[in-house]
Amino acid sequence: MNDGEALAARFEEHRAHLGAVAYRMLGSLTEAEDAVQETWLKFVRADTSEVRNLGGWLTTVAGRVCLDLLRARAARREQPIDDGHHDTFVPDPVIRPLPHTDPEQEMLRADSVGLALLVVLETLEPAERLAFVLHDMFGVPFVDIAPIVERGPAATRQLASRARRRVQGATPPAEPDRARQREAVDAFMAAARAGDFEALLAVLDPDVVLRADAGTAVRGMAASKLVRGAKAVAEQALLFRRFTPYERLALVNGEVGVLNVPDGVLRSVMGVTVVDGRIVALYILADPERLAGLEVPPDAG
Repeated sequence: MNDGEALAARFEEHRAHLGAVAYRMLGSLTEAEDAVQETWLKFVRADTSEVRNLGGWLTTVAGRVCLDLLRARAARREQPIDDGHHDTFVPDPVIRPLPHTDPEQEMLRADSVGLALLVVLETLEPAERLAFVLHDMFGVPFVDIAPIVERGPAATRQLASRARRRVQGATPPAEPDRARQREAVDAFMAAARAGDFEALLAVLDPDVVLRADAGTAVRGMAASKLVRGAKAVAEQALLFRRFTPYERLALVNGEVGVLNVPDGVLRSVMGVTVVDGRIVALYILADPERLAGLEVPPDAG
């Protein structure tokens, strides 16, 4: 193995971890891949012979790359919240097939971060998001994060603290039992398929929120929207009941969700948050441009 191959092998050991960091920072699978690639370029150009903890070093480099991307996104006014999509923006979902084993025995994947959390992270300032993601989700010490955000360790701790309060106040404690998740999703789909308004109300939390992100090109009934309340969400479900024959279950960011795949083409992805047996949030990505970059698991059922 030559030096280049050895260098690539060292980096590959950390690629999945760096991808998980970048995805949480950016909420975009494409941008996360770009950030990992930029981290690789910085790695091959740097002298890391004195680096004792390569994983930690690469994590902070990836964090800096992501912070720059978030700041550039804001400066170009390309953030969803700056385009009027603050209420309806849905991050790129990570889709996996439903496991065939006991959910309690299945190890959680590194990318199983809920869409509810990613939506809240989109509302944070870039430096707050970095401090929270690196420290609270990956255990990076504040002393290592501080130089990236150009603050002292104490001020960096305050950034994470502010972000933590926002996250804790806005994300419901989702149902951890995947069987109960599926029970609620199955009930919702069956009620929509049957056109049963009362059954829909029974499975929806009274304060349920639906976010539908169809991008900027889609207009009319299928356009991006924010819908609050069980009755209004149930009405939306009935409007789109004709698509229920094409629905498949899958894991969407680690939770049971629904794919709409007519004729093998992915038309929408719906993430679902279940609390105490009822659906409290629905996150629908129906943006054709972004859906085109997602893969449908072959055994999604």
